[in-house]
Amino acid sequence: MDTTYSNRIQEESGVRPLSTVLKTMAVLDVLAASPRGMKLPEVASAMQLSRPTAYQRLLTLIEAGWVEQDKEMRYRLSMHACRIAASALEQADLGTRVQPIIEMLVQRVKETASLAVLDRGLPCIVSRVESESVLRAEQKIGTTMSLEGSASGRVLTAFADEMTLGKLKESGEPLASEDILTATRADGYAVSSGYTKSGVIAIAAPIFDLNGKCTATLSLVMPEFRFDIETFREPLLEAAKTITKMQQGER
Repeated sequence: MDTTYSNRIQEESGVRPLSTVLKTMAVLDVLAASPRGMKLPEVASAMQLSRPTAYQRLLTLIEAGWVEQDKEMRYRLSMHACRIAASALEQADLGTRVQPIIEMLVQRVKETASLAVLDRGLPCIVSRVESESVLRAEQKIGTTMSLEGSASGRVLTAFADEMTLGKLKESGEPLASEDILTATRADGYAVSSGYTKSGVIAIAAPIFDLNGKCTATLSLVMPEFRFDIETFREPLLEAAKTITKMQQGER
């Protein structure tokens, strides 16, 4: 969890965050990382907690509406999380207005497109439109990626403002080489290394807000044998530029 901001607030105000709340909210990250609901022993084991402590935190999240149980008594995120996620995208100007642009890009190139933002120091997929191809790369919303090897990670690092770049360097996560970052800034896009997911490749472009800050990336991902830079570069750059103009209030 990125604590840089909260640490600064503490220094300025002398107020500390509620540790019990932070520990309880951490359960959400564990559940979100699982492809299906988790039973109590699984949650306790994943968090290195006693079962009573894990149960208390789960019960708190159930009462708050964030977690629910299925018929097999597995704990899973409730749909409340979807509503909050949708609101977060709208507040970041990456909500329903952007979706048609991504859909048009997918229709044009016949490959899957994703929006990613930095979440606790890593690129995280927040919106996705799948291609109709039978053979396609599978990455669900909420998937986090490498800063060093992913196309989105390289773009978010290359175009990061000074403060964000400082946080990324302090996080300890590996970053792409300066040569790669320089080329990304010069080209206006990045291609993934290919080693983060064998047989899959991605190309990503930056999206900027009203203040010129890179807030997100738009990417195309596909099986490596279908990748052709000349086919995908311009459609991707055009779509990213359209979203940027929308974020900056242009028509």
